[in-house]
Amino acid sequence: MNSYLFYDIETTGLNIAFDQVLQFSAIRTDRVLNEIERHTIKVQLRPDVIFSPLAMIINRISIADSMQGTCEFEAVRQIHELLNKPGTISFGYNTLGFDDDILRFSFHRNLLPPYTHQYKNGCYRMDLLPITVLYRLYNEAILTWPNYEGKPSLKLEHLSSANQLSTGQAHDALVDVNATVALARKFFQEQKMWKYLCGYFNKQTDRGRIEKLPTSFQSPAGVHRNGLMVGSQFGPEQNYQVPVLSIGGSIPYQNQTLWLRLDLPDLREATSETVPDTTWVIRKRYGEPAIVLPPRERFLKHLNQDRSDAVEKNIGWIKENPKIFQEIIRYHREYTYPEIPDLDIDVALYQIGFLSRQEQELCRGFHAASLAEKVKMISRFPNAETRRLAGRVLCRNYTIDLPKEIDAEYKKYMRRVTPQFDDDAMLDFKGERRTTPPGALLEINRLRDEVSLGTEQRALLDDLENYIRDIFIK
Repeated sequence: MNSYLFYDIETTGLNIAFDQVLQFSAIRTDRVLNEIERHTIKVQLRPDVIFSPLAMIINRISIADSMQGTCEFEAVRQIHELLNKPGTISFGYNTLGFDDDILRFSFHRNLLPPYTHQYKNGCYRMDLLPITVLYRLYNEAILTWPNYEGKPSLKLEHLSSANQLSTGQAHDALVDVNATVALARKFFQEQKMWKYLCGYFNKQTDRGRIEKLPTSFQSPAGVHRNGLMVGSQFGPEQNYQVPVLSIGGSIPYQNQTLWLRLDLPDLREATSETVPDTTWVIRKRYGEPAIVLPPRERFLKHLNQDRSDAVEKNIGWIKENPKIFQEIIRYHREYTYPEIPDLDIDVALYQIGFLSRQEQELCRGFHAASLAEKVKMISRFPNAETRRLAGRVLCRNYTIDLPKEIDAEYKKYMRRVTPQFDDDAMLDFKGERRTTPPGALLEINRLRDEVSLGTEQRALLDDLENYIRDIFIK
């Protein structure tokens, strides 16, 4: 029997590869949103993680509170079981924009299958934020829509306040998941629209709808369909939607479809040399945001005249410049993400590929083994990188005597985590730097000087500064 698992997390920061979950709350419901069960899991701060000062003053989790709860290895296993219960549709607010990514790296880091909750045993994922955008545009009467600093806001905390969805401090995982369920129940009242929008998170349904979009024209690269792509990332200034043209699929990443934006005048300035700078292509997987609507009049009405004129001119320019258009297609279809050299195993999920069946079986045995048996099992992993992950699991989560080589490897890793200079910080798969002790201290001072802070927030930053100096500054 299928069920929704609405969930929310609070984390040490916004880096999906380096930061960690501190709170996980979930409410499981049936398909008509009746509550079945709820869960809250608190996760201990790992000894190698430096709490982002900005994240701390937002979620207001103190250093003392972050030391409570279950160690990451055991907590993440519990989370993985919840998301992988057969028939589970994991669901949250912007979970496909952040939460699911950080959980994927959490699973990888703790020797759990990172993708099974997306496809196995009837499990898949949905996200309430794109659904909210569609209700905002096409069923506005269903909610009171808030403004923040003079602009429309789709932040959950603002929607919750304006519509009395939940009580309590925003950015607490349980408060936010209560608000998410309440918001879903509002939308569920409009049954026809709810069911239609849920279909966009089913890969086959989404693909079928895309294949029914009208054909704008054909080229040597194939059929080019046009539609309206809708998502919060496009912002209120553009009414959360952009006109797009399909240009095929990525060659190196076969699960990505490619969509050329048609409302930007820079497109008509494209040359063989300037394709990367003058064209904007959006990558989309079937069953995931953004949502692509057919170009019907009731949807097109949200485009202003300037953008509509740009679309018409760009289509005309494409037809008149078929050679450049083919170069645009070739560039984006063949594009590969830059590979970061010497990636640490924690953040190399997308570069190392899938574990062999033998290693997957060893990982399952590692989870089931006693602590003493875990130590003995590490040497049985045939891959050095997996051995390193297993060793870190024990070093991060347990106080036990370990073989000298494992202890030495972890100390070497900790020296990389705590460099003296920010330029020496570890990089993630996007080339973004890991939070360092000196960087965190600078950020604490900046927040004190530039942000209006309450007494509680200042005390949190004081405690964080003392923690960093005591633990990481030698």
